Amino acid sequence: MRAAQPDKPVAPLRTSLIRATLALAVIVCGLSLRWYGFPLGLPAFVVKYGGSLLWATMVFLLAGVLLPRLSRSQLAAIAAIIAIVVEFSRLIHTPWLDAFRLTTAGALLLGRIFSLWNLVAYALGIVFGVWIDRLAETRGFVGWAKRSVPTNDIS
Repeated sequence: MRAAQPDKPVAPLRTSLIRATLALAVIVCGLSLRWYGFPLGLPAFVVKYGGSLLWATMVFLLAGVLLPRLSRSQLAAIAAIIAIVVEFSRLIHTPWLDAFRLTTAGALLLGRIFSLWNLVAYALGIVFGVWIDRLAETRGFVGWAKRSVPTNDIS
């Protein structure tokens, strides 16, 4: 006879914490790439589109933090919609929006110049996010978090 599993309600919280940790690591990598990529002599293509790829990875992971019960496919769709909306929002120009885009936060969050190539980088970033999320689960990060909660199994 099996007793109720107490780790089921806790699993979404642990999944969110793991995804938040991954998102923080991606943010650090993205900021490092944008700030130190050129001084390190990396090609502009790598700095520009690598940053876009990591931005979309971050969006996927943060969607997973906020919505831990959704499947990776659903999170990928949400991240793709956000990325498309943000990219096409670059075609909208109002004084306040353009002023925000000139700030560091505005440039990092919204970008400045519309490019269809960014959509390719975003798609790759979302695929990368799905991969590292799955890797965290299969390598034991998520499994370890689930196993660390005692169960009331009677075998």
